[in-house]
Amino acid sequence: MLTINRLSHSDALKLLEGARKKALDIGVPMCIAVTDESGNLIAFERMDGGKITSVTVAQEKAFTAAAARKATHEYNEVCVPGNLVFGIHTSLCVVGGGFPVVVDGEVVGGIGVSSGTPQQDMECAQAGIDSLLASLPLI
Repeated sequence: MLTINRLSHSDALKLLEGARKKALDIGVPMCIAVTDESGNLIAFERMDGGKITSVTVAQEKAFTAAAARKATHEYNEVCVPGNLVFGIHTSLCVVGGGFPVVVDGEVVGGIGVSSGTPQQDMECAQAGIDSLLASLPLI
């Protein structure tokens, strides 16, 4: 029998809210996806003006981050010809902006943000995580 910790819908909304606030602060409308620990979508928001192509990219970033337990930009750094990881980009998203959501050392979900530059996407995703973590009770 397994016990699995995962994000609740209200947790997912906190992630969306934090990412959305950062996107508004930087003036870039984003597509924001939140998944459970296995990469299945829990919540999604396309802000007014978020790129249509970013709908699926945000979801792919969140899936990769949760299911692979690694930030998408970390794959990008090593996904170069000649490296043994080269080719992973055919199955996983390697564009910056996807982060696993880690609580108490355990991956409980993923967040993916898309529509800005990879750096802007990463900043918004991290803001979402920061928003969630700030709302959790201290143990």
